[in-house]
Amino acid sequence: MKAVPRDVTAAEFEAKLEALRSADGRIGMGQIFALAKEEMAMEPGQIERLLESPVHEVRVGAVSIMDWQARSKKTTADRKRALFDLYIRRHDRIDTWDLVDRSAIWVVGEYLVDKPHDVLYQLARSEQPMERRTAILSTFAFIRRGDTEDALHLSEWLVNDPDDLVQKAVGWMLREVGKKDPMRHAAFLRAHAATMPRVMLRYAIEKLPAADRAHYMGLAKTAK
Repeated sequence: MKAVPRDVTAAEFEAKLEALRSADGRIGMGQIFALAKEEMAMEPGQIERLLESPVHEVRVGAVSIMDWQARSKKTTADRKRALFDLYIRRHDRIDTWDLVDRSAIWVVGEYLVDKPHDVLYQLARSEQPMERRTAILSTFAFIRRGDTEDALHLSEWLVNDPDDLVQKAVGWMLREVGKKDPMRHAAFLRAHAATMPRVMLRYAIEKLPAADRAHYMGLAKTAK
């Protein structure tokens, strides 16, 4: 009878990760993602231990495991709830843009597709920029299903956000809204293009025809 593989512990995962480190101290992101996929059955308690690590690559591994689990059709509803709860509860350790981007859409957004979205509005009011980035990026799970409502509401809330990384995330989601609902995308731009942060605007209009991009950038220049 074939033995059932034992779930790896946080300490064992870290040891495997360190074994991948090159002579110059680097570990490729692809290597981390691959190891996380290999050990994606890790229990939430062990994932939390990885999140507590001061080593950034270890925390990348943690959120990657969460992401792989959340994506898997084999993952139970209870486990997806546990991953969501862990993400929200330990957002203090998910504190860089790459950690958010690696996991927010599937661990938070996809979990909330058929549930109330109130937590995203709470995150959008956070003093922590990465919590605000989580709020807007999570709406991608809704946008790709044709539901742009929360993305547009949260973009209204965050349209003058002072943080560059939040501005880029809002612009990114507005760009995605434009693919699903061009009329509401255009209405948002008419209302805000002249005053929204330039980087947000550039992201938001990136996929528009050149003439439209020039028009909206012209509005921004006139306002300046």
